[in-house]
Amino acid sequence: MEEAVRQPAGAALLRVLAFTTSISVMSATMFNIALPVIANDFGLSLTQVSWVASAFLLVYAVGTAAYGRLADSCSLKHLIAFGLVVFALGSLIGLIAQHYWAILLGRVLQAAGAAVIPAISEIIPARYYPPESRGRAFGIVMTGLAIGSAFGPAAAALVMSVLDWQWLFCMPLFTLLTLPFYCKHLNDKPTKSGGIDWAGGGLFAAATALLLLAVTNASWGYAGGFVVLFALFLRRIRTAREPFIDPGLLRNKPYVSGLALMFVTTGIGFALVFLSPQLLANVNRLDPGLIGFALVPAAVATALLGRLGGALADRKGHAVLYNLASALLTIGFVMLSTFAGMSPVLIAVALIFSNLGQSFLFIALSIAVSRTLPQEQTGVGMGLLSMLSFIASSFAAGVYAGIVDRGAGAAWNPANAHPEAAVYSNIYLALAVLHLLLMLGRHVKAARSS
Repeated sequence: MEEAVRQPAGAALLRVLAFTTSISVMSATMFNIALPVIANDFGLSLTQVSWVASAFLLVYAVGTAAYGRLADSCSLKHLIAFGLVVFALGSLIGLIAQHYWAILLGRVLQAAGAAVIPAISEIIPARYYPPESRGRAFGIVMTGLAIGSAFGPAAAALVMSVLDWQWLFCMPLFTLLTLPFYCKHLNDKPTKSGGIDWAGGGLFAAATALLLLAVTNASWGYAGGFVVLFALFLRRIRTAREPFIDPGLLRNKPYVSGLALMFVTTGIGFALVFLSPQLLANVNRLDPGLIGFALVPAAVATALLGRLGGALADRKGHAVLYNLASALLTIGFVMLSTFAGMSPVLIAVALIFSNLGQSFLFIALSIAVSRTLPQEQTGVGMGLLSMLSFIASSFAAGVYAGIVDRGAGAAWNPANAHPEAAVYSNIYLALAVLHLLLMLGRHVKAARSS
């Protein structure tokens, strides 16, 4: 496989990977537009209906780590073939579902299959591209993510203006078109033998679900269940022959620091894709179609400029790209906090800064984390990175939904004069401050180490 990426097929493989990634992102983000409609159809609160996003992301997260673990002992083409078929099966179930539980089942199956896509999207650049060119490889993958984000809202708007929202489940079927190409060009061999600790994975998934329930429902009972299951999980990975997460990875301090930073920043960034549609629907009273088109400019800008971020990281280093990303995100969140409740055009402009910053941040942190891993641990290591990113998104969806449901007692941003948008404005302002603190913390750490 290392030799393959130096040939023309390597560039073509990245392009197909970017296409598959874009379809996966479209499937994940399209439903954010539909959440208000789904809530109305089934008589649910935003917190309840947020499980359409949270359940998908939770399974997506654990599945990504599982596929990353299997990628060290199984052929990538077999893994992606299995994943894409399950992805399509979940889509068919969701398409014909008549009850909310069946909708959730379809989304869970979709996530169980689609999780293979972010896993291989992280593994291929990290495993088969040298450090000096990984920025370009991650940039191409990021372009696929951005294209999916760009077309996802527009496609959702188009579908929902003509058909019922359940037709959004059809999008993943297009990924089946890529299977022949993957089967032809992915001729990799496993880097080591071994299986996967499904019991450990199950404990981790259950503990994560309980933690999410504890956060979204403010329940000490769920929190206690999480503590018990997580303790059992820690014991399991110390005793299992093939642990779900290698304890040795957790002793790699630079790697763990990168994971923690990716977790926090991903949770912050999820506000862009989760809260923005809710703001435009509940405050600006836009129809789903108009919401989709309001989100398109930011995603288009990210698609056009995403590869530039990768090139900048290759030339100047990922630290420079991180600082640029943090600056863009801080500016974008301050603008969102100020413009909440105003013209959707202003929201669209603010999202350009924010989305571009988030994409640059993904590239910078992916490069940084990949450089902390030995070759034989890239599969599980990068899979774990993707898993924690999606878990962060799942937590963030529940937390943000709970805050919005409770509302705001006061407006924190004096420049925002729209009380009905106060809760959104407050969240965006708090996230801007968090990014500033993270950036300052990195500068202080770098100064002390030098």
